[in-house]
Amino acid sequence: MAIQRILIVDDSPTERYYLTDILVKNGFTVTTAENGEQALERIKAEKPELILMDVVMPGANGFQVTRSIARDPDLQDVPVIICSSKNQETDRIWGIRQGAKDYLVKPVDAAELLAKIAALGG
Repeated sequence: MAIQRILIVDDSPTERYYLTDILVKNGFTVTTAENGEQALERIKAEKPELILMDVVMPGANGFQVTRSIARDPDLQDVPVIICSSKNQETDRIWGIRQGAKDYLVKPVDAAELLAKIAALGG
């Protein structure tokens, strides 16, 4: 099933705009959330087909929200790609352990992001 609806979770308006711009130009439907709590509400209400998750945010961080999604039987089939400025290998491994399908380091490369989405969408 091709991925169409994507939720971007990031506390930076600039980052949300940048990612939204890339995705909308490539035919995706995008919604955004500014923090983990808002993200969980949106996920339950809208059931996106993919989530792009920042890590460093006020309130629950991206690792915690990703873990919540992975442990929720109603949400665990929604893939998460973490998009973070945290560029250590340990961060990537931790993100995957929390349930993320992939991990991209900011600034996110548009071609790489689109390739990762295509790989998930089969």
